Amino acid sequence: MQLAFNLPKIDREETRNVVEKALEDYRMYLLMDPEDNEPIVTAAFKLVPSGPSNQFHSSTEDAAIRKIDQENKRKAYVSKIQKAVNRLAFQERSIIINRYLKDEEVFDYEVYNELGYSERKYYRLKARAFYKLAFILRIEVYVEEGEVS
Repeated sequence: MQLAFNLPKIDREETRNVVEKALEDYRMYLLMDPEDNEPIVTAAFKLVPSGPSNQFHSSTEDAAIRKIDQENKRKAYVSKIQKAVNRLAFQERSIIINRYLKDEEVFDYEVYNELGYSERKYYRLKARAFYKLAFILRIEVYVEEGEVS
């Protein structure tokens, strides 16, 4: 007796959108400058007297903690995307890096001309790379059972 194992169907369009957003987020995290979390250095006056408590509250400490948390989150995300891209095959990896991970934004036709691929081969490799990245990053989107595609 053979077991039937039905894989759920992948929503290709939505999965592509999610992967593209993840790659755009990567680019934004690289540009993110955490300088906007500087401590407040001006005095603040309150009409309500502060009551005695065991908590010490400092805007400098809050800013430092927030800055460290954001930086750790940013580093973890960047590392996660880099590791995922490095698991791709060479051609797929070169497409993703040239199209999404470099500082300057480029168009698809610039990338496939630079890499020497035909348009058809480029889009096939790009689609396969997106599909693999979705599974590596575990962000694939499945078709709901009631939907018709």
